[in-house]
Amino acid sequence: MLKADRIARILDHIAKEGSADVHALTDLLGVSGATVRRDLQTLHEQGLLHRTRGGAVTGTVNLELPLRHRAGRQQVEKQRIALAAAALVPDGAVVGMTGGTTVTEIARVLADRSGLTIVTNAVNIAADLIVRPDIRLVVVGGNARTASYELVGPAAERMLTQYHLDIAFIGVDGLTASEGCTTHDEMEAHTDRAFLRSSARSVVVADNTKIGRVTFAEICPLAEIDDLVTDDLLDEEQERAIAACGVRVLRA
Repeated sequence: MLKADRIARILDHIAKEGSADVHALTDLLGVSGATVRRDLQTLHEQGLLHRTRGGAVTGTVNLELPLRHRAGRQQVEKQRIALAAAALVPDGAVVGMTGGTTVTEIARVLADRSGLTIVTNAVNIAADLIVRPDIRLVVVGGNARTASYELVGPAAERMLTQYHLDIAFIGVDGLTASEGCTTHDEMEAHTDRAFLRSSARSVVVADNTKIGRVTFAEICPLAEIDDLVTDDLLDEEQERAIAACGVRVLRA
């Protein structure tokens, strides 16, 4: 197993369980204890977890993993969500796109279309699309967030007021019927709201692991979004509660 894959699986396991010991991780990864200890030390130095005697614990509540470590999680589900979400985009549309791994998958699907205008604050999405001559690309500027590769803040929000979007895809870190859509960073939440205000149709994309979860900063109540595109593992009770808020739920 490559180091990048080991790191992603360690972070995923500890984010879910809250902690892990070296013995459990050696069984999970099929590598030696020495290898696990080196990986844990690397993550400790990056501030992504805290080393303990014999293992590690999460560094913070609701740990926000950097995008490079989240990219492989729920990958099949995210690709299905992306295909379903991209089908909502009419020809010639102006499409807003925030950052996040699921929205990035949508951008990859839309990259093969022509005649679209993509407005995004995600530098990784912009880098993927800038080489596509049939896509008109507008990049919203602002303060860079290393965890999500997004440009956020007042500059981004002012720029978004100048545009009218036909549809906007918003990535979230949490979504519940009672608390609405949430994310880890307050400034990112403000910029996400600016995308929503500028758009005629607002679509949240989130795999099942985000549903039922609440993180630090509120983006919006569910009444302010039109659609949720998620995977077919969504709990039926949660789906009914979300639909009761006036949101159309699409399972991919």
